[in-house]
Amino acid sequence: MMQYTLTTDAAAAADALADLATLYETVFAEPPYLEGPRDVADFLDRYQREHRTPGFRLVLAHDDGTLVGFAYGLPLSSTTTWWNGLINTSLPSDFTREDGHRTFVVMELAVLADQRGHRIGSTLHNLLLDQVDAHRVTLAVRPEAPAAAWYEHLGYSLVGMSRPWPEAPVYQVMLHTLPAAAHNQH
Repeated sequence: MMQYTLTTDAAAAADALADLATLYETVFAEPPYLEGPRDVADFLDRYQREHRTPGFRLVLAHDDGTLVGFAYGLPLSSTTTWWNGLINTSLPSDFTREDGHRTFVVMELAVLADQRGHRIGSTLHNLLLDQVDAHRVTLAVRPEAPAAAWYEHLGYSLVGMSRPWPEAPVYQVMLHTLPAAAHNQH
């Protein structure tokens, strides 16, 4: 039986890391990603910082106790470099201005291959964003990944292409505006 768990607690998020790493390694070893040990190590390092960020959210999907998917994200701070690295796209400063509440970023969403097609990804995505204190959501996805079309189907629009670090592959940076009710909870 599928069970979903949302956590915003840094200690609980830290406790989940070993299971997340195993699932991450499995999913992102697949084409088009073909990620290896260095990529997994980068994920582990990044997660160690990100899970302590105020506003961090993690959703886990377990099927009979086995982790089959996860999604996590966090708000973009005023010092974010998220909008840097865009290729042939210049965004106005009022678009890229962040304050820790304006934009929530979906950092990772992963579902095991044999579990796809059962709405696990959609459920993870929806639970991750449920009652998020933000006006919009952004993410980066490899354009050749099936997930790129899936995010477009969910209502995300292309902002531009990005190479977030010098040896990185090219990503599509996408944006979705949240309904007003989602960010007017306070």
